[in-house]
Amino acid sequence: MPLHIVLFQPEIPQNTGNIGRTCVAVGAKLWLVRPLGFRLDETKLRRAGLDYWDHLEFEAVVNWEALCEQLPVERHWYFSRHAQKGFREVQYEENAVLVFGRETKGLPSTICGPGHPRALRIPTTEHVRSLNLSNAVAVAAYEALR
Repeated sequence: MPLHIVLFQPEIPQNTGNIGRTCVAVGAKLWLVRPLGFRLDETKLRRAGLDYWDHLEFEAVVNWEALCEQLPVERHWYFSRHAQKGFREVQYEENAVLVFGRETKGLPSTICGPGHPRALRIPTTEHVRSLNLSNAVAVAAYEALR
């Protein structure tokens, strides 16, 4: 895989379904870090991913530590609205790992606190706190592949 997309404890099945579709489009593997806010067989998840879900390479891991055992942290890029560095300011390596937090809370500070050197921000105007998770993943994935 040229790219890995990680969703830390996602809450909304429709977002995850849309992200799964994006992963198929760019050839990325989707990683889901439990606990999830939905069941993997949920209709809303499958409907959002349409018939692309059958082509998706994905894995659900039991917790953050299990993910880090499989995907080394030195390849992680953490997306956060609190980051100072822009997502276009870095060079993404092959097999980069793009990590996104929960829709309602983002990433916990134990994973990516303020000032983390691998924290990235997708800029928005002052009228928007953050992008929808599925939109943020699409923007970041295409930039990383560029």
